[in-house]
Amino acid sequence: MTAATNQADARASELIRQILAESPLKAAGFIVTIYGDVVEPRGGIAWIGNLIETCAEVGISETLVRTAVSRLVAAGQLSGEREGRRSYYRLSRSAGSEFAAAARVLFGVPEEGNWQFVHVSGPSVEDAMQTLKRAGYARLGSRLAVGTARLAPAAIPGLIFRADVPQDHEALKAFAWEYWDLPPHASAYETFLEQFGSICDPAETIGISPATALIIRLLLVHRFRTVHLHDPRLPAAALPDNWPGKAARRLFSQLYLRLSPATDAFVARTFLTASGPLPASTPTTNLRLEMLTDGAV
Repeated sequence: MTAATNQADARASELIRQILAESPLKAAGFIVTIYGDVVEPRGGIAWIGNLIETCAEVGISETLVRTAVSRLVAAGQLSGEREGRRSYYRLSRSAGSEFAAAARVLFGVPEEGNWQFVHVSGPSVEDAMQTLKRAGYARLGSRLAVGTARLAPAAIPGLIFRADVPQDHEALKAFAWEYWDLPPHASAYETFLEQFGSICDPAETIGISPATALIIRLLLVHRFRTVHLHDPRLPAAALPDNWPGKAARRLFSQLYLRLSPATDAFVARTFLTASGPLPASTPTTNLRLEMLTDGAV
């Protein structure tokens, strides 16, 4: 390791320490990030030793990793396989579908979508309202919600009323401000920008080791996933002009693209399945990079 790499890794280690101090990790959540970023697009299976080694770099012990993996198995997200003395864990089919849907949100170009009102029917009103809330809808009444048309009609238990796209953007922004609690989401994006903004300069990532690049990219994905998937992701016309989510997505895209060559090469050298190492790239990982290129401008 060269002196330049030592210095770059020292700066990166300080960044990692600060992020972990400000946003402590839970083992299960970080393992989900490892699968979503590294394992799922490369077939969905990995050796538990890789999970243990990677989590150790962010202060998560082997005991916590094994406990978290057991809980993910019990929850139906992972299933275990043994090959000799080694244990491998594979994503379940349902978890794979969930991960793929989340990846489309994280890596894809934001969708504007049409607006719709939903009048919930049936006996499980509160469950339906929670489903709509997770999809970014705002509650207008005991059974009425409004949001963009992201959910398939079959997933919405009630009447759907399509709405024209509002032409008065200022009135739309006022409506969104009234019915969506936007300040906490703005604050979360600002924290993300503060945490990772120190390495927005390409010179800050030159020379870091591949192992360190992997950890930074995982933390980048973990934090952006935490913030972005909780965001109602309203159309741009409904958001304030200085909405920090735009800058956060741009920073996420730029850093992910910059860290990926070293990270993906390291994954191919170290992450294992029973049949051999994970590949450096696949059509899925290539598609993610292509989609992010559009968001990095």
